[in-house]
Amino acid sequence: MSMLTPPGMGGQYKITGDKYPRMRPARRRGRVVVAAVASVTVLGVLGWGTLQLIDVFTGGDKASAAGAAGCATTARASASPAAAVLPKPGRVTVNVLNATTRSGLAQKTADELKKRGFRVGDVSNAPKEYDKKVAGAGVLLGPAASAKTSLTVLGTQLPGAEHRTDPARKGAAVDLIIGNGFKGLAKPADADAALARLTAPRPTPAEEKKSC
Repeated sequence: MSMLTPPGMGGQYKITGDKYPRMRPARRRGRVVVAAVASVTVLGVLGWGTLQLIDVFTGGDKASAAGAAGCATTARASASPAAAVLPKPGRVTVNVLNATTRSGLAQKTADELKKRGFRVGDVSNAPKEYDKKVAGAGVLLGPAASAKTSLTVLGTQLPGAEHRTDPARKGAAVDLIIGNGFKGLAKPADADAALARLTAPRPTPAEEKKSC
């Protein structure tokens, strides 16, 4: 028995020779992998933080400004198609007809409309179907094509008037039939403001909800 063999062991467990065997510890691969992953993560975080600092001190403000400008451009582009296309008062011919018993009312109203830039056609009493039969401020009557054009523009001068169209009517002129409730045209400033609101560009519902 060799002196290297522990007492009580022999056979296949017998150790011969005069040198101790070198016992190497098992490699701890799990710890190596964990350490590598942790290193990569730390490097990634440091790199991301560096990029954020560079963005703040160099191009961050420029990018924000470009985004805001792009947002404003989109809002303007989408708002333009929503603007109403209406004729100028100078392109609207108005016949002023008096359906009341107050004399001279048609001429006075026609003169005021002319001062405001409208073209004045006939000035006379209302026809039988309307004479003394209009209880409100008045009736604005025109051909079918004038519903969203000439009648809309004329309506800014007399907000309380009723709008009517006649499909059989020819020509482009419209009638302002003065009723018993008529107290005068709208103030020039109010009429101009109403017309400006009709023709001003308006954003679409989608753009109204969008915040930039």
